[in-house]
Amino acid sequence: MKNFWKNLPKPFYVLAPMADVTDAAFRQIINKYGKPDVFWTEFVAADGLAHPKAREKLMIDLKYSEGEHPIVAQIFGGKPENIKTAAALCQELGFDGVDINMGCPDRAIERQCAGSAMIKNPELAKAVIRAAKEGAPNIPISVKTRIGYNKNEIDTWIREILSEDIAALTVHLRTRKEMSDVPAHWELMKSIVEIRDELDKASSVAGLRPRNTLIIGNGDATDLEDAKKKVTETGCDGVMLGRAIFGNPWLFNREIVSKEYGYFSTEKFLVLEPSLSQASLKTTSLQKPFPSVSEKLRVLVEHTKLFEEMLGEYKNFAIMKKHYKAYVNGFDGAKELRMKLMEAENADEIASIVNAFCENLSEKV
Repeated sequence: MKNFWKNLPKPFYVLAPMADVTDAAFRQIINKYGKPDVFWTEFVAADGLAHPKAREKLMIDLKYSEGEHPIVAQIFGGKPENIKTAAALCQELGFDGVDINMGCPDRAIERQCAGSAMIKNPELAKAVIRAAKEGAPNIPISVKTRIGYNKNEIDTWIREILSEDIAALTVHLRTRKEMSDVPAHWELMKSIVEIRDELDKASSVAGLRPRNTLIIGNGDATDLEDAKKKVTETGCDGVMLGRAIFGNPWLFNREIVSKEYGYFSTEKFLVLEPSLSQASLKTTSLQKPFPSVSEKLRVLVEHTKLFEEMLGEYKNFAIMKKHYKAYVNGFDGAKELRMKLMEAENADEIASIVNAFCENLSEKV
C-alpha cells in the first residue's frame, strides 16, 4: 500500500471537506495561494458512484488537478457493497486515499444509514470500513466522524472505529446533537489520543502490529497559530481547518508568499519593501496588512472566473456567491459592493462591478 500519511511531517494542517464550498475551482485557488498538507474533495454519494448513470453526474465532484496531491476522496453511504465499488473507483482515479464520512448531520444522509447515523450502528460502520479496504487495497482508508450522537461516546464509538486499523481518524469535537452550535470540545482530544495509544500498546503486547492511526482534530481552529496551539495542548497529530478558509485562500501559507509580498506570519500577512530583510520585520514601520483590499478582490474575481470555467456547466452560479460575504467585508464600501455582487449573474458582471469599485483605489483587478 502507498500510504502517504506516513510521510507527512507533524504536526500537519489539512483542509476540511465542505459541500458546495471546497469544490475543484476553490481548491485550485487554495492550492495556488496557500496549499494545505492534505486536500479533501467534497463528499460524494457511494450509492451514486456505484450506479453507471448517476456516476456520470457525480464525476465532476471527483475532479482534481495534479498539483493537489496528496488528495483524499471523501465518500458516504450505508451499503458496504457500494462503498467497495466507490472506493475502487477512487483508487482507479488516482486519489491518494479514501475517507468515509461518518459525521454529517444532514437528515437526508442519515436516512441512508450514513453520515452521523453510523455512530448509532458501529457494526455497519466497521463493515463499511472493511468494504472500502477491499475495494481500494492500494491506498489508505480514513474516517471523519464526531465524538458521539447525543452525548460524548468517545470511549465506545471512537474505540470501535480505531479497532478497525484505519490510517487516519478526523474527529469533529462536537456531538451530532450539538451540530456546530457550541464550542468544540478540545478538552476531549487528549483522551482520544490516549485511546489510540492504549490500543497500540495492547497490540504490541499481543505481538501484533500497532495501528499507528493518525488523529486529526477538527472544530473552531481559526488559523495555523491556533491549530499549532491545539496540537501542543492535546497531542493530536494534526488539525483540520474548515470555516477559516472562507475568504482567505492564504490560510495555509506558512512560508514566503512571494518576492512581492515577502514574509508570512500566522497572525497576519505583511507586505515588505524589497530592501527589507526578514530580520527587520518586527522593527520596521513600513509594514502593511496583507492581503490588501484590492488583492482580496482580485482573487475573488479569479475564483469566480475559475468556477464558471470549470463548474458553470454543472453547478448553479449562486453557489459561488456564498464566498462573497467572506471576501468582501471589513473595509469601507464593503456592504454596498457585496449587495451589487449578489445581484450579478456571471463572472463578467462580477469583474465589471469589482473593477468599478477598485477605480477609487487607483487599481484594477
